[in-house]
Amino acid sequence: MTVGVSNMSRRPLSRRPAFRRTQSGISLVGLIFWGVVVSSVALVIMRVAPALGEYRTILSMVNKAAKDGGSTVPEIRASFDRFKQIEYGVESITSRNLDITKENEQVVIKFAYDKEIELVQPVYLLIKFEGRSK
Repeated sequence: MTVGVSNMSRRPLSRRPAFRRTQSGISLVGLIFWGVVVSSVALVIMRVAPALGEYRTILSMVNKAAKDGGSTVPEIRASFDRFKQIEYGVESITSRNLDITKENEQVVIKFAYDKEIELVQPVYLLIKFEGRSK
């Protein structure tokens, strides 16, 4: 009597039935990569959001000063300075930085300034803001 090996164990790997499920999901390297990407985007958003808020505040102050500030350049500058005392956090621009002109019998105020934002030492982001009254 000879002891034989069953034919099942001699089948090639490609013909064996697939009892195991393939793994799906994210690897540790992929998880670390996406964590770095998401945290970098979050850092930029957190640092840029206050500068954008300040720009919107300055734009609304300029529109108010152009509409209700007066008719002469010193009156408009004084009006902008009053608005600046009321508004919180406007430090990037003063009334001396405003370019005040008249176009079609309407006061037009233009402004431009640069904002330098530190992301991670020594990396900075430079944003150039400019706007005009409506």
